[in-house]
Amino acid sequence: MMWIFLILLLVVGGLALYAVSLYNGFVRSRNLIQESWRQIDVELNRRYDLIPNLVETVRAFAAHERNTLENVTRLRNQAAALAGQGGASAERAQAEEALSGAVRGLMVSVEAYPDLKSNVNFLELQRELTATEDRIAAGRRFYNANVRNYNTQVESFPSVLIANMFKFEKATYFEVNDQVVRSAPHVSFGEISERPAGQVEPTNAQLSAGPASSGMPDPQAYDQGTPGAPAPGGFEAAPAPAPTYTPPAQQTFQQPPAAPPVAQPPADPPTYAPPTQ
Repeated sequence: MMWIFLILLLVVGGLALYAVSLYNGFVRSRNLIQESWRQIDVELNRRYDLIPNLVETVRAFAAHERNTLENVTRLRNQAAALAGQGGASAERAQAEEALSGAVRGLMVSVEAYPDLKSNVNFLELQRELTATEDRIAAGRRFYNANVRNYNTQVESFPSVLIANMFKFEKATYFEVNDQVVRSAPHVSFGEISERPAGQVEPTNAQLSAGPASSGMPDPQAYDQGTPGAPAPGGFEAAPAPAPTYTPPAQQTFQQPPAAPPVAQPPADPPTYAPPTQ
């Protein structure tokens, strides 16, 4: 009986140690999430401080952007109010993303003001805002990675038993919901699969030679029914057909005329010999 009691004691002790390790793992993951969020919160508050200075600088040069400036200020105040509640939430993530989009729109609007683009204060604010946005993006990736690991522990067995026992709830992601950032280009292979056999494919030079009305080449406007047809707006005329080789006509060679006879020097005059007596 003693050895059975010892075995049971070892099993219970092992389970208790395993439960303690799971609990400590939850605590470490939760603290890591809180630390990573504090890094994001510092950068977000840094952006709250930069935006009023940016708005005032733009207002001095671009008074016509009144609506844009008011929208940026309103979203900044809304995000700062939510920041006072602490922690990450879906509502705050949406507010921060809307503020980022408004700031990007403001930066696009100032392209029409050369004096503002060359202003030293504006250039410095733009540089600091860009660096802050980069740090926010990096901190968001690190935070979401920690949230993913923690939520996996909360939902996995047997750690889910400890999570339910000690009220470890799932954490909230700080996600990007901007459709411009998250959208993927649409690619359709319908025209390629339905193209008749034997039809000539356009070359890369033809597709990239002619800009469409939007400034980019328009592959759909290429005359695919005629092999060798030029891309729209790219070639002035269709490329000339390859030259065919024509053998030269049969030529007859005539015997060159004979050279005139060379005049021979006159022979020596005969010598006179008197007749014999």
